[in-house]
Amino acid sequence: PSASQAPGRHASTFLHYRTSKVRMLRAAHLERLVRELVSVDCEQDPGFVPAFLATHQAFVPTARVLGLLLPPPPPPLPPWVEIKKTEGQDLSFNKNLRAVVSVLGSWLRDHPQDFWDPPAHSDLGRVRTFLGWAAPLGAEALEAEKLLRDFLEEAEQEQEEEEQPQASAGPPGTARTPSPDSPEGLEEEEGLAQEGPELLDFSVDQVAEQLTLMDVELFSRVRPCECLGSVWSQRDPGAAGIAPTVRATVTQFNLVTGCVLGSVLGAPGLAAPQRAQRLEKWIRIAQRCRELRNFSSLRAILSALQSNPIYRLKSSWGAVSREPLSTFRKLSQIFSDENNHLSSREILSQEEATEGPQEENTPPGSLPSKLPPGPVPYLGTFLTDLVMLDTALPDMLEGDLINFEKRRKEWEILARIQQLQKRCRSYCLSPCPPILAALRAQRQLSEEQSYRVSRVIEPPAASCPSSPRVRRRISLTKRLSAKLSRERGSSPGGSPGDPSSPTSSLSPGSPPSSPRMRDPPPGSPPASPGPQGPSTKVPGLPLPLALTLSCPGISHVGQQGSEARVIRVSIDNDHGNLYRSILLTSQDKAPSVVQRALQKHNVAQFWARDYQLFQVLPGEKELLIPDNANVFYAMSPAAPGDFVLRRRKKEEAQHTTSVSPT
Repeated sequence: PSASQAPGRHASTFLHYRTSKVRMLRAAHLERLVRELVSVDCEQDPGFVPAFLATHQAFVPTARVLGLLLPPPPPPLPPWVEIKKTEGQDLSFNKNLRAVVSVLGSWLRDHPQDFWDPPAHSDLGRVRTFLGWAAPLGAEALEAEKLLRDFLEEAEQEQEEEEQPQASAGPPGTARTPSPDSPEGLEEEEGLAQEGPELLDFSVDQVAEQLTLMDVELFSRVRPCECLGSVWSQRDPGAAGIAPTVRATVTQFNLVTGCVLGSVLGAPGLAAPQRAQRLEKWIRIAQRCRELRNFSSLRAILSALQSNPIYRLKSSWGAVSREPLSTFRKLSQIFSDENNHLSSREILSQEEATEGPQEENTPPGSLPSKLPPGPVPYLGTFLTDLVMLDTALPDMLEGDLINFEKRRKEWEILARIQQLQKRCRSYCLSPCPPILAALRAQRQLSEEQSYRVSRVIEPPAASCPSSPRVRRRISLTKRLSAKLSRERGSSPGGSPGDPSSPTSSLSPGSPPSSPRMRDPPPGSPPASPGPQGPSTKVPGLPLPLALTLSCPGISHVGQQGSEARVIRVSIDNDHGNLYRSILLTSQDKAPSVVQRALQKHNVAQFWARDYQLFQVLPGEKELLIPDNANVFYAMSPAAPGDFVLRRRKKEEAQHTTSVSPT
């Protein structure tokens, strides 16, 4: 309906409205989804094509899509046949052909790495062949040719780098990694002077700017499709080389965390006031990263300062000035675990909405001519959101239909990542080789080394009263159960934020931030400082520090009125798979959990009777979950929700009968 213009009123005060219908495909077979890509229906969902192109790697490879999308080339006509075209000859086939060309153009521009398949790049060759006869002079054909040239140049550069002799120094930070087996060995290691200036010899602004520069470059190169929960966590067998851009950001995050640990703990002979100065400088660097809108390095620095080896140094923290301590507390509140990191999400949204100054000639209400650079987000926030979507929503629906509604929700998160990547291009920072060299040369301490050094600096004490008060973090599994219990009006034994509550526990990689945290007894495993990832010894992709699973936008999971938690299940095999997250309710028994875990790992479910479910316990111990037992109540509540599937021995498998899950 439209509003008619009233006499004597200006036309600009009236608005015209039009109601439009949008047809959204929620689930379908693959062939139907591909046909939807080239649909010429005016009621088609405009977000379908970008959502499909951004998420298809999670359920179908590029070659399969091209096989369904590209029509066969027309047969060559004899030279004596003359083609006559009449005016108005525009068949529906030609419309669909133009739609295919348009989809390929968007695909080549927005997701060029989907066609990376060295050395032949066969998928890109098929696209070039099709565009050669369908649109030989179009922009899409030129884009395909340019992409092929870029791929070939990249392959040549990689070959030249491989032919160059490897540097004798080894990987960054390994040359000076100490092996402290005793206090005397630590002092000897301290006597080895580092060549060139140390990282903290540079100013706060210089270090923060270089960290931001590195984070911007890595985040700008992140492929959004690699962030999908089913991709970056390596669900499929043989996927050791997957998600390299996500791996790079994780490596950089762990490098920054390791630099903080190495610079603060790497000098056992320092007095408490001297070590406090290092703590204060890292706090100022973190504050400068916040001013630069770099949330990635900010999170890395805070996580290292909150890690147990540094946190427990009560004498050093007691020598820190009041102002840096106040700054540290305020910065730590940004990434508080309460309310699903709500503070960091709200701050990130506010930073995204920040507009630059309006120019004098800019009309009121129009978009600003220049937006401030950034922000650089902490990628782990998006990774956990996508992992939770992958966990909570099934890939397939009844009738073997692809659940595209799940992909549409994933696309909403990936689109935000792409938008942030565009904002990061406006950073104007120049590299400083001396600082970058000092960053890579900074001594890196392992988890065990960090804890040993910390205990040498300050022997175990009963408490840490001088350490800064930062709220204890709560694992997802306890927080999710508490959330569901609060919805039913009950309490699972205490407040989720209460450190004394029995439901409070530390998630893998989370910093022990309670001011009353006690040192573990001698001989116990050292507390995790975080850089090495999850506590379970599963080979594969490392997780960012303090990467806890959260459940945004999902208020009811599992069966209504039942407690639930998310557990992580890996398979003991030779594929190097990481865990897969599945939702466990109080009604799930072992056969059902085994079958769902095998489905997540793309293993035939009829082998479920040949597997046993074990819970991973601290101290490299395991708890066998009996067959047909209720996993929710059989599991140990004191351990993280990490499980592993192991094949039964042949003798046990012969005497095991298949039990249908209830």
